[in-house]
Amino acid sequence: MPWREIKDTTGSAAAIPFLLAALASGDAGAARTALERLRNRICRYGFVVDQATAVTVPFLWDLALRPEVTCRAQILDLLRNIAGARQWETTAAAYPKLRRRHGHYVAWEDAARRAVRAHSGAIPRLLNDQNAELVQATEELASALAA
Repeated sequence: MPWREIKDTTGSAAAIPFLLAALASGDAGAARTALERLRNRICRYGFVVDQATAVTVPFLWDLALRPEVTCRAQILDLLRNIAGARQWETTAAAYPKLRRRHGHYVAWEDAARRAVRAHSGAIPRLLNDQNAELVQATEELASALAA
């Protein structure tokens, strides 16, 4: 993945692989910190996505399926936020001229939402997990995807 060439909400997405590695590390403190930093880069404020968001989503799904990852429920919450991101789409619908100048943001939102849906086949497996917090987060994500 050419992370340096991809844009996240802070600029270059070059740090994303390191944040994903920290999430996978099994170190709960490092994972929490990495998730917050990653959230800031790919879904700032819980609704602002960027170019790097869609390409990061498959990695998030993979991490959510790994029992050794300590913040799986929070990863699913992030995926739910990404699935609901419609800031640019909503604004462009109200102000069509905006699409001409910032249409790539609308496309990035759409790509991010499609990426979350494309991997939703993992939901049944997550619903059968023993972790109640993970199951609840999965149910909330499934509801968001059904809406």
